[in-house]
Amino acid sequence: MGEDTQVCSLGPDSEYVELAVEVFAMLADPTRVRIILALRSSGEMSVNHLADVVDKSPTAVSQHLAKLRLSRMVQPRRVGTTVFYRLTDEHASELVAQAVLQAEHVIGATHHHQESH
Repeated sequence: MGEDTQVCSLGPDSEYVELAVEVFAMLADPTRVRIILALRSSGEMSVNHLADVVDKSPTAVSQHLAKLRLSRMVQPRRVGTTVFYRLTDEHASELVAQAVLQAEHVIGATHHHQESH
């Protein structure tokens, strides 16, 4: 019973491929990546503080946070009229960090590749 439930979900036939694509689509926005990075380093921030950090209006940041909240990447906490957000878990943070490191590697690899010739 349930013998296949723990089979590696990282294979090409994984039932989670489509959902993984949705995660990437959610993170395919510079403002949302900046929000994730800000929350990664600060833990919890208000909408207005996040807006300052990512250099966007509080309204725009709120709209991005709503999408991130629907995808369960962030969680809100209300204190009076102020709403604070934090990452739900480390997964989105790790994805964004790995993407940034990949971008750095690509740029570095380009330079190394040119130097090796």
